Amino acid sequence: MDPLDQIDDAHAAAAFRRLVRHLRHRDDAANVDLMGLAGFCRNCLAEWVEDAGGQPRGAARDLIHGMPYGEWKARQPAATPEQLARMAQSQRRNP
Repeated sequence: MDPLDQIDDAHAAAAFRRLVRHLRHRDDAANVDLMGLAGFCRNCLAEWVEDAGGQPRGAARDLIHGMPYGEWKARQPAATPEQLARMAQSQRRNP
C-alpha cells in the first residue's frame, strides 16, 4: 500500500487546499514554468479535481485559479520558446 493512502482524507484535503491557495497567491509562477519544472500546473490540478468527480472542468479551473479561467489566462504573459521547450521536455518525464 502506498503510504499516501494512509493519510486521513480530512488532512489530505486541508493540504490540497493549502497548495491551491499558495498557487493562487503565487500568480507570478506561470503554468508553463510549473510544467517545465514539475510536470504539472494549475490546469492539471483542475483536471484531477474533475477526474475525482469533484467538479466539471470549467468549474474546477475557476476554483483552482480563484477567478474565472478566461480572466486568469488573459492576465498571463505569452510563453517564450524556451519555456515551451522546458515544458515539453518535462512532460516527457510524466507517467
